[in-house]
Amino acid sequence: MKRYGHVLALKPSEVEAYRRIHAAVWPDVLKQIRASNITNYSIFLKEPENLLFAYYEYVGADHAADMAAMAADPRTQEWWAICEPMQSPLETRKPGEWWAEMDEVFHTD
Repeated sequence: MKRYGHVLALKPSEVEAYRRIHAAVWPDVLKQIRASNITNYSIFLKEPENLLFAYYEYVGADHAADMAAMAADPRTQEWWAICEPMQSPLETRKPGEWWAEMDEVFHTD
């Protein structure tokens, strides 16, 4: 199992809409998350800065392949098409990233 953390900004005008849609994530999207070997997936919001922090645990053997399968899923693409206009990716993200990946610097059980 590997832990992942990502950060992204949320447009201030979209906070309530983002909260609302994530209160009822589509079942097909949740199914694809599980099929992509992701567990313990959470998104946190830090206001007033409107930063989103996403955390998940990956339990599969090929993260790149599982993320590609998720990105190819039509229902997930529909979900992302709704979410992405609400978001503002960080200027400091790496090429090819939407959510900026974070380095884990501490963990304890």
